[in-house]
Amino acid sequence: MAKLFLLRHFKSQWNLENRFTGWVDVPLAKGWEKEARRVSKRIFKNKISSVYSSPLIRNEDSVLALFEYTEKNPIFIYLDKGKMKKWGKFKEINKNYIPVYISRNLNERYYGRLQGENKAEMMKKYGKEKIHLWRRGFSSIPPGGESLRETYRRTVPFYKRYVKKDLKKGRNVLIVASHNSLRALIKYIENISNKDIINVEVGYGGLVVYQFDKSLNLKKKTIVKK
Repeated sequence: MAKLFLLRHFKSQWNLENRFTGWVDVPLAKGWEKEARRVSKRIFKNKISSVYSSPLIRNEDSVLALFEYTEKNPIFIYLDKGKMKKWGKFKEINKNYIPVYISRNLNERYYGRLQGENKAEMMKKYGKEKIHLWRRGFSSIPPGGESLRETYRRTVPFYKRYVKKDLKKGRNVLIVASHNSLRALIKYIENISNKDIINVEVGYGGLVVYQFDKSLNLKKKTIVKK
C-alpha cells in the first residue's frame, strides 16, 4: 500500500515569538536538530519516491533538515510557472537522489494584515473567539487575508494533480508544508466537515501517516507521537 507522510515544518523564529507568519519568509528557530533526526529516521525507513513542499524558507529548511540524517540527496524542482519549471527537469542520476517538488500552492494560509503581529496582542484587540476562527475556521477570513476555504481551493487541486498520481502508482510520498495547507489536505483526505475542521491541529514537526490501497481508499492513519 502506498503511504503519504504529512509533516508540518519545525518551529520557526516567528512561531517562537508568537507572531502570525503566513507568507512571510521566516527561518527556523534554533534547536530543531534532535526532532529532525527522529522524524527523518521514521520517514526514511520507508522508500520515499518524491517530496512536495512550498517555497517558504521554513518549509524548505525543514526538508533539508530531514535529509541531514539520511544518505539520500534532495534535488529541488519548482513546479509553478516560469523558467525554473522549464529548466528544472529531474533526471535520476542514481537511487540516492529524491526530487523535491516546490509549489506556492502548498503555502500557509495568507494572514493579510495580521502577518508579523503578536497573536496575544491581536486577541486583546479582536477577541479570542474571532482570532480562533481566523486561525482554525473554514470560512472565516482574517483582515486582508485568506480563509481556509481559499487555501483548500489551491492546495487540494494541486494534491489531485501531482500527489495522487504518485500514490496511484504505489509510491510513497512526503509533503512538508505549513499548518493550514496541511489541514486543508487532511480535511480532503479524511472527508472532515466544514464545521469539524476547526478541531484539527498538527503541532510543529508533527507527522501524520496515511496508508492507501490500490484504489486510493484510506486504510490506515497513524499520528506519530513525539
